[in-house]
Amino acid sequence: MELTATAFVSLDGVMQSPGGVQEDPTGGFTRGGWAAPYFDDAAGAQIVEWFGRASELLLGRGTYEIFKEYWPQVTDTEDVVARAINTLPKHVATRRGTDLGWAGARAVSGDLVTAVRGLKANDADGELQVHGSVGLLQTLLAVHGLVDELRVLTFPVVTGPGKRLFGDAVAPGAWRVTGSSTTGTGVVICVLRPDGPLRSGGFGVEDGVGVVTT
Repeated sequence: MELTATAFVSLDGVMQSPGGVQEDPTGGFTRGGWAAPYFDDAAGAQIVEWFGRASELLLGRGTYEIFKEYWPQVTDTEDVVARAINTLPKHVATRRGTDLGWAGARAVSGDLVTAVRGLKANDADGELQVHGSVGLLQTLLAVHGLVDELRVLTFPVVTGPGKRLFGDAVAPGAWRVTGSSTTGTGVVICVLRPDGPLRSGGFGVEDGVGVVTT
């Protein structure tokens, strides 16, 4: 099963609290809700399409608690996102106990990387999807081969300090863009897949024109 990850980020790479002021105020973050003014129908349609591919969810504890508070209240069976979040198996990376209190939710125990590899070994149709979950996602991105596809929605704002998509422990490497679009409000939607090791080169001058050498 492929593991796909969807992240809302600011121009300066912050993922923290995109959906509301009080969503994640940890560390004294006061600029929450920065994504909401730019989230339009095009962005919503893309999120719906992605959720339609999910067969299981993998969430960090913080994002799980946010989902648990909101999504059970959405009971429209035609709502693709609500149906997926409310009914699909939810694997939760947590160190805060295993009593999760939501149908279909189970705590991921033991070594996280080993557990995720075990989930990926499932040959069921659909995707194992990560949404938000910045701490979990940083852990996954620190290991080559765990994230098969990264879906980044970049919003045209700068938030300053906050939790970022790529932490210091990220595994260096190249990513290949497989799809991109821009919504009417300026949200850049980019789909990327791993593309081997990090490549480097330099700029030289050949016949008076700058070229990249590798």
